[in-house]
Amino acid sequence: QVQLVESGGGLVQPGGSLRLSCAAFGLDDYAMGWFRQAPGKEREFVAAINWSGGRTRYADSVKGRFTISRDNAKNTVYLQMNSLKPEDTAVYYCGAQKPGSSFSSNAYDYWGQGTQVTVSS
Repeated sequence: QVQLVESGGGLVQPGGSLRLSCAAFGLDDYAMGWFRQAPGKEREFVAAINWSGGRTRYADSVKGRFTISRDNAKNTVYLQMNSLKPEDTAVYYCGAQKPGSSFSSNAYDYWGQGTQVTVSS
């Protein structure tokens, strides 16, 4: 049974860091991604990683500040977020992409419930 559970969100000051985690079960061989949705805006792509961890891609807005990684032995995907800005405030969602899909696509098949990240002084 597929299950995605995010954790690690919270309130942080500008310039601070947070690490999000996504516990992912029943998703062998899936690429994983992080997306976010700010109030009044559409959900947007943040970062993605393939099954082996050998390929990653990022939205331009987070390049150099965020790092996606995964530990398949722990069934967990991470998003390390550094140098956070107020505009990073959003609900962050973990997603899973079925094997055989295009890694460059933002079409994902399963979603977690989201975790709130608020960047504010």
